Amino acid sequence: MSEVVEKRAARRGRGARKAVRQTLDMTMLPALRRSLPLTEPMDAEQVARIDAASMNILETVGVVFRDETALADWRAAGARVEGETVFLDRDHVRELIGTIPETFTYHARNPENNLPFGRDHAMFVPMTGAPYLRDLDDVRRNPMLEDLASFHKLAHMLPAMHSSAHHIVEPYDHPISQRHLRITYSSMKHSDKTFMGMTTSPRNAEDVMQMCAILFGEDYLEDHPVTTGNCNGNSPLVWDETMLGAMRAFCRRNQPVLCSPFVLGGANTPASVAPTVAQLNAEALSALAYTQVIRKGAPAIYGHYLSTVSMKSGAPMAGTPEISLMNLMIGQMARFYGVPWRSSTSLGGAKTLDAQAGYESASTLMALQMAGTNYMWHAAGWNEAGMHCSMAKFVVDAEQCAMAYRMAEGIRWDDFDEAVAAIADIGPGGHYLGHPHTLANFQRAFFMPDLFDNNAIEQWQAEGAIETPERARTYARALLEAYEEPKLDPGVDEELRDFIARREREIPAVDALNQEY
Repeated sequence: MSEVVEKRAARRGRGARKAVRQTLDMTMLPALRRSLPLTEPMDAEQVARIDAASMNILETVGVVFRDETALADWRAAGARVEGETVFLDRDHVRELIGTIPETFTYHARNPENNLPFGRDHAMFVPMTGAPYLRDLDDVRRNPMLEDLASFHKLAHMLPAMHSSAHHIVEPYDHPISQRHLRITYSSMKHSDKTFMGMTTSPRNAEDVMQMCAILFGEDYLEDHPVTTGNCNGNSPLVWDETMLGAMRAFCRRNQPVLCSPFVLGGANTPASVAPTVAQLNAEALSALAYTQVIRKGAPAIYGHYLSTVSMKSGAPMAGTPEISLMNLMIGQMARFYGVPWRSSTSLGGAKTLDAQAGYESASTLMALQMAGTNYMWHAAGWNEAGMHCSMAKFVVDAEQCAMAYRMAEGIRWDDFDEAVAAIADIGPGGHYLGHPHTLANFQRAFFMPDLFDNNAIEQWQAEGAIETPERARTYARALLEAYEEPKLDPGVDEELRDFIARREREIPAVDALNQEY
């Protein structure tokens, strides 16, 4: 290619990127503030019944804390400890969780992306943890750090995504022992929204906290939540030292943690909806209480990963009616205790972006709006039971989240009188397309999806009969070509890079089999 042609191609590329930026409003949506009534399937007596059952589990069955530090903490707090099993008095649990803030604000490195959180305020967070991706060529493969960066860039550009999360996909080109550093840096570098922090070990969590201190300032963390850790329990009724150590790293820095029992309904819980919620509730309460033993007043979020298993195969399922019912119930329990809560949305077990993926994801997405979930995780990209993150599904899910956002905002009344007056202007048999009210409100009146086709079949065929997955991949590619990095402060960037380089020298580079690279 000649130099002249190369320059022309570069200009066309810059022009295309500018056109995308001018066409699309990529401003992050504010934190969702719900106005619709919530769906609450339990009456007050049934809520009390779940609470009583959970408290009885804590008092008589107990919860295993496989961590000497946690056991010592519980003894010092006055709990009965027998071996690794902690028995928690219900009044003590209520006292402890009563110190968890019901609301707080997430602070991003761009203050315009700060998020009020809790009660009626909610946020959408992309999926994390996928060992594979389905890329822009629709190929399922191992992801690399460059692929993770692409997902962080998409999360930054998609208005309904309120966070860049953390390891949306696993970067296989970096040793497992060191990945948390590169993952955290990618979250910070490619987006100026809030992000998640790795909790894969206590030491890794400490590294994340140090990187947050570099980015925001050590003192800033003391009273400004900037990231989120996730600590999974081992259902039934076990918390291990890896998660508990990571929990301490976050709580001591006053950073929020999701206290998340990992529930496979019917496999590690009873094969029944209400008893499953009673067990899950006990597990979540035990961890929430421990966050306050670590540091009274530390922000914490009632969490869970919730799936049911097929009684035919044992495989996890998504989008089932029981999952929706349990989410509705858990929302009631979280509000009963006055704590914010997390659930998973847009889940699917399909292997591609097909009808199954759409139906399952829509079911969980709508259920979470009805349940009043505050932290809606796995909101974009999840497929194949979390085994891969799909770039096509990522952008489609994000648009679906924007649609759910609009629904949950509720009915707008600010133009009611003007619109009713337009009825008299038009009269019988007319149309509203050219009326001043329509011209002033057409963009916000009815949600207009970019990734779904609503044209006549003749026009659809004339334009190439493009189906949603291909349209979504084209859209994702255009977004990535138009991406502009929200630059880090050069001094902060240098300090982060120096920290990563030092820690990578200190941490042995090992893979999953504990073998050196």
